[in-house]
Amino acid sequence: MGGNVDEDGRPQWDNKAQFLLTCIGFAVGLGNVWRFPYQLQSNGGGAFLIPYLIMLVFEGFPLLYLELSVGQWLRQGSVGAWKKLSPYLVGVGVCSMFVSLLVGMFYNTIIAWCIWYMCNSFQEPLPWNRCPVDTASNNTAYVQECQESSNTEYFWYRETLNISPSIAEPGFIQPHLLASLILAWLIVALCVIKGIASSGKVVYFTATFPYVVLFCFLVRGLTLKGSGAGLQYLFSPDTSLLSDPQIWLTAATQIFFSLSLAFGGMIAFSSYNARDSDVELDTFIVCITNSATSLLASVVIFAVLGFKATVDYEECANQNIQIILNEFDLPEQNITIDTYEQYLTDNNFVLANGTLTLDDLSIPECSVTKNLDEGASGTGLAFIVFADAILEMPGSPFWAILFFLMLLTLGLDSMFGNIEGVLTPLNDLGLTKRFRNEFVVIGIILVSFIVSLTFVIQSGNYWLDVFNEWAGSLPLLIIAFFELIAVGWIYRYDNFDRELSKLLPPRNNIFRKAAFYFWWATIPVISPLLLLAVFIYYLYDSASRPLRYMAWQPEGYNISLPYPDFALAIIVIITLSCTIWIPLGAVYQLIRTKMCPTNTKSAVSDAWAKPMEGNTNQAYDNNGKPPNGATEQNDGYYQNVDPFSDKEIPYIDQDSQEF
Repeated sequence: MGGNVDEDGRPQWDNKAQFLLTCIGFAVGLGNVWRFPYQLQSNGGGAFLIPYLIMLVFEGFPLLYLELSVGQWLRQGSVGAWKKLSPYLVGVGVCSMFVSLLVGMFYNTIIAWCIWYMCNSFQEPLPWNRCPVDTASNNTAYVQECQESSNTEYFWYRETLNISPSIAEPGFIQPHLLASLILAWLIVALCVIKGIASSGKVVYFTATFPYVVLFCFLVRGLTLKGSGAGLQYLFSPDTSLLSDPQIWLTAATQIFFSLSLAFGGMIAFSSYNARDSDVELDTFIVCITNSATSLLASVVIFAVLGFKATVDYEECANQNIQIILNEFDLPEQNITIDTYEQYLTDNNFVLANGTLTLDDLSIPECSVTKNLDEGASGTGLAFIVFADAILEMPGSPFWAILFFLMLLTLGLDSMFGNIEGVLTPLNDLGLTKRFRNEFVVIGIILVSFIVSLTFVIQSGNYWLDVFNEWAGSLPLLIIAFFELIAVGWIYRYDNFDRELSKLLPPRNNIFRKAAFYFWWATIPVISPLLLLAVFIYYLYDSASRPLRYMAWQPEGYNISLPYPDFALAIIVIITLSCTIWIPLGAVYQLIRTKMCPTNTKSAVSDAWAKPMEGNTNQAYDNNGKPPNGATEQNDGYYQNVDPFSDKEIPYIDQDSQEF
């Protein structure tokens, strides 16, 4: 965004491409690369696409359309927009602001990890290529922790995180992670120092570069031996799982989180859009691009993992072949990789508990499918499994640099949305009017940096999981549900659609007409019910299992531990800080209504009733009565009533911005 401003002096995007790239960059994040492939693989493969696409249609499209429309129409961030719709809804925007703030605090730590790995990739061989030698053994043995786990796990848990055995043992700040974190926040600060004016330029690179890298990995991955096995494993449908409600709820959750809904960032970005921008078309472009990116990333990830699984299989099979040749004194080349499976079948090897036996000979089972079954999600996929697969690729440092730089740019785009989700509401509330935008951005980043120091101590990874689970999940479900209820029932969707019809192109083709009925069916009814079902399941799932976390032990494995009491208290604080503003805001406004009824009016055309057609520019007088003796029935007025207090409130002119 450059020097363009609208008639109200509000900045605008330089062009439509800049807006779309920013929204796509915010929606397409790290979850598309390391969460969706895992969900697809572990929930029936190709069968998972059926509930995924259904949830995309009935949950993803309506929620994104709602947020982009509200921002573009009301020209406000999350707090200002919901306050304009109704003073009782101001808490919805405040919750979005707190979620963006808390998520941004830990999200930038992931960027710091990417910087650390990328810097370590400028060497041959890669530092996680082998286990380090144990100096205590006079350099005659490898470190025991690495031997008991793997070289990539050791580099992640010990060399990178230097993780403590539990969340109750905080440890010390790790200097290399602190340096990476400082660099990460400096990069974010430089990109957003002038708000959208600076990040809007950076997004031309950060939103497009990941696609360049993905296509490079796609071409390279599909040419690797065994890539077909990975893709077959990924998309082989298990339709029997479609009867399990878990797969449907997983699909709904994946769609919701992958589009970055309820953070307030989408509302903030669209508030800088031109009023006549085609918000329907924008919605479909962003949603379809986001889902297509998830599928592309899945193909790339499993093509490479299929290659790694094949390499591991051949290594295992060669070791078994050598054992068999030695045991039965067979000539070399009597058994090859191509004839290995047939030899096992012909000689009646018995498989039990992952071991093949024949007489007194026992050898481990070798299986490509078994190797692929050892899937991982999140940081485990990126920093352990995929990092291990890159080791087998020719020119591994080059591919490692590309991969972690791609993750870095994906994270930066999401950070732009998180910062904007805090900055724009603060500006719209007038809390930062006395300060230059640069100082406000620096203040947000300094506060976030101080809190994010928690994530670079030895127990930091455990705390990052706490923030991710309780600031970036349940609160978003609650916020989105109230967004749908606010537009569909409190403001009323017929009023909302009437206002948007002034902004949208004429509905003179089948696409526009179908969209009209689709929004009417989903926003007030279908989407809220789906979110309510997801919310109920989330509560049931959380209540049915104890709150535990996986803790890495110095012996080289993870164990499950219960959260201590102080951690549970922090979980409660995090959850309440992102949700309690909704009831508090409504109660506060209700008290104001009782004490001062004239303060309940909305800043847009009244939130619960509209003038009748033909008199949309007339307004009630200061007493809430039709002016000049007009009557409600024959001059186009409804009496406006606050549904919470049953008090009459005056109609506000649609063109007025006072509130």
